[in-house]
Amino acid sequence: MTIDKSLKVRGGMIRTRNVLTRVERITRLAELERWHEGDPVLGLPKVRVQRVSLKKKKKAKKQEDEESTSES
Repeated sequence: MTIDKSLKVRGGMIRTRNVLTRVERITRLAELERWHEGDPVLGLPKVRVQRVSLKKKKKAKKQEDEESTSES
């Protein structure tokens, strides 16, 4: 059964996934030097998923910067 076009989300899955595939876990463990070539791929340790958070710029700070540059 398929999803109706009106119910689909344009952006797809934008939010952070909390479960990694085995390949993603092996890649992450290799970066952390916790997995080496030849180690078993079953029973891998857990890997923390880092969430990307975008910081919002404060409007007040931006206005202060503009005022200070216009005064100079």
